[in-house]
Amino acid sequence: MVQLANRRLAMTLFSGDTCPYCHMVRIVLAEKGISYDIERVNLQEPSAELKELNPYGEVPTLVDRDLVLYQSQVIMEYLDERFPHPPLMPVDPVSRAQHRLMLYRIERDWYGLARQLRDKNKAPDAVRKELRDSLVSVSPIFEQKPYFMSEEFSLLDCAITPLLWRLPYLGIELPAAAKPLLKYAERMFDRESFKESLTEGERELKDE
Repeated sequence: MVQLANRRLAMTLFSGDTCPYCHMVRIVLAEKGISYDIERVNLQEPSAELKELNPYGEVPTLVDRDLVLYQSQVIMEYLDERFPHPPLMPVDPVSRAQHRLMLYRIERDWYGLARQLRDKNKAPDAVRKELRDSLVSVSPIFEQKPYFMSEEFSLLDCAITPLLWRLPYLGIELPAAAKPLLKYAERMFDRESFKESLTEGERELKDE
């Protein structure tokens, strides 16, 4: 594994074109202006190299010199520490712990439901309604601060924005009651780092 990593002079991200977890990492890379190579992965047939680097053969997988990392939150926090400007996590331990807890909740609650909606034509309407209602219920939070629970752009924004981008593809239309969240989403979609992070496949999700 180390020998494979050492052959790469530039940081390399193994990424799926429409994988939301890869999208999170690409937003962090773009936000920090990090130069990297990208290896596009067919999620149905991961390459032998990826399987050797990552025992699970999953994306995202990041190779930085002799270091190989996988799991989106691990990668995002590493990038934030390795490239500290602009910071995407709070400095104090209590706030950092609260951010990590919210990242866990985003993954477990919202992305857990989203995974059940991958095939929007077969997904249960009850799951779609549960995700929509959950997002509507937290919408007022987005009126309190310019970013998700923060005065500054953070990893929380990197985590939730790919999900918001995919809502139309998942067959979810947020109602007018979610106006604060809708306005927040549009502001995030207008950020240069978000535009830069999009793959062609992700751009097409809006049209499906």
